Amino acid sequence: MTQRVNYIQQSPELFKKFIEFNNLVKDGAIEEKTRDLVAIRASQINGCGFCLDMHVKQAKLHGERELRLHHLAIWRESTLFIPRERAALAWTEVLTKLPEQGVPDELYERVRTQLSEKEIADLTYVVMAINAWNRINVAFKTVPGSSDKAFGLDKAGLA
Repeated sequence: MTQRVNYIQQSPELFKKFIEFNNLVKDGAIEEKTRDLVAIRASQINGCGFCLDMHVKQAKLHGERELRLHHLAIWRESTLFIPRERAALAWTEVLTKLPEQGVPDELYERVRTQLSEKEIADLTYVVMAINAWNRINVAFKTVPGSSDKAFGLDKAGLA
């Protein structure tokens, strides 16, 4: 598979601003471990091989357990996720695949029991960011693993 367009070279200013946005998202109220889970789950849903590959490796480098990574696709049935993570994953799924009728009140209320309003707002930006990355990397067929060395992901031991 060959990448269609090098979007970094073609739109350097937009890329730079998007990186700035991503860095602000990282400084928000959502902890790294949850951000990793959200990025992986959204990337699974969107079929983004590049982002899935990247975020699994990042999660591993951040100390995430392998079994939890394998269980992300079945998080509802798994006993490995705490209520806060379940709320974040539910919010991720509903915002990644927006239902025609919008976000159900019942889901929002369930998420609200685990996250503050600030955390829900910041989580929404986390979900927005990964969905944007998924869309650009799916559109241009970015090759999974092609940036491992640049991002230090080769240290994850998942080659």
